[in-house]
Amino acid sequence: MKALTVIWLLTVALLVACGNGRGTLPAQKWGENIVQVEVRPSTPRVGMNEFLVVVSDARRRPVHDLIVSLRAGDDQKWRQAIQDGRTGVYRRAVRVDDPRTQILQVKLQRRNGEETLLRFPIAAAFEGPSGG
Repeated sequence: MKALTVIWLLTVALLVACGNGRGTLPAQKWGENIVQVEVRPSTPRVGMNEFLVVVSDARRRPVHDLIVSLRAGDDQKWRQAIQDGRTGVYRRAVRVDDPRTQILQVKLQRRNGEETLLRFPIAAAFEGPSGG
């Protein structure tokens, strides 16, 4: 398990180091969990865009026991993300009609019924996590 955590941390570090920051939405917290979202392509466009939701705990360990669902508007159905093993990474393609105005809604659910809804402005991907 320790080796998996190290591999996950190295992977996330490489993704951050290799990118220019664009395509990454500002992180949010849910309790002790840190929720980060990356957009593929890194410059969102009209049509299908893939969103990677990365969830880690306060010690930066992957949180892999969630059900993560996404949508880019109240008029869309919830789409359950696919979990990439036990890495804390969840991915799903979602239709985006206007990346400058739409909000990505991320619903996180624990198996015990606890849940939350986080909102990420997709336009932030044009600027990167620091806002510019």
